[in-house]
Amino acid sequence: MSVAFIFPGQGAQVTGMGRDFYEQTDTGRKVFDKASQLLGFSMPELCFEPNERLNLTEYTQAAMVTVSIAMMKVLMEETKIRPDVAAGLSLGEYCALFATGAMSEEDAITAVRKRGILMQQAVPAGIGSMAAILGMEAAGIEAVLADLKEVQIANYNCPGQIVISGKKEAVELAGEKLKGAGAKRVIPLNVSGPFHSCMLSEAGKELGKALEGVELHPLKIPYVANVTADYVTDRNEIKGLLEKQVSHSVRWQQSVETMLSHGVDTFIEIGPGKTLSGFMKKISRNVKTVNIEKLEDLEKVKEI
Repeated sequence: MSVAFIFPGQGAQVTGMGRDFYEQTDTGRKVFDKASQLLGFSMPELCFEPNERLNLTEYTQAAMVTVSIAMMKVLMEETKIRPDVAAGLSLGEYCALFATGAMSEEDAITAVRKRGILMQQAVPAGIGSMAAILGMEAAGIEAVLADLKEVQIANYNCPGQIVISGKKEAVELAGEKLKGAGAKRVIPLNVSGPFHSCMLSEAGKELGKALEGVELHPLKIPYVANVTADYVTDRNEIKGLLEKQVSHSVRWQQSVETMLSHGVDTFIEIGPGKTLSGFMKKISRNVKTVNIEKLEDLEKVKEI
């Protein structure tokens, strides 16, 4: 058995996420409390009580990383399962880096908080947007976008689901053109900016500066980078990849295919929701996929 730990990104957040890990385990509680101490606001309150902040990028990202790290630490404490490789969708990459041992819990939480603030502030509200394109292959979408300068592919999620990002008008025009070229549906996304587009290149540079002070450790296991969809084993490559990731396409489908080609046959999604498990069904049905979002889900892992 070859195991990958995979971590979801923005959009999977939900009020109440991680509550049972916080209330019923010392390990989970310590992660939440440490995040509160590091960031200067109550992480349990942000994650468990109904509020508008949870869906604001500058808060969402830190909340997601805190929850996923808490779940992973409890998972590894309560079971014998260990990852052979890790990967995360967009902000989930920071959880993957924690899983590899390259980034400390404290640095993962504080770095992604900085990342969220930079991404939130990068483009004024209403200037950029994103849309999911359903039922059309990547090559066809790329051909249509080749003639449009202000829109690009943000996420290669799985066959038949690709996200585009850029200037609002350009994304709307691209949507019409893609419908005409055969896309089954174009769904505007409720996001606060044109993430993973060149409009965030400055945010990426600022993040690069912020990461200069972060100490990275030798990787105990490899991770698969969003930008390249390749295995990374050299810690000296990490900061450059994280800087690019903000304004480059997230090659998730390709990342999973890379792991499959390396013999991974079991994927454990750690974090709220079943987004990545859903993508997996469309990428390959020949692997085992388990999602951990509730404390009781640990039983599924014990059965592997």
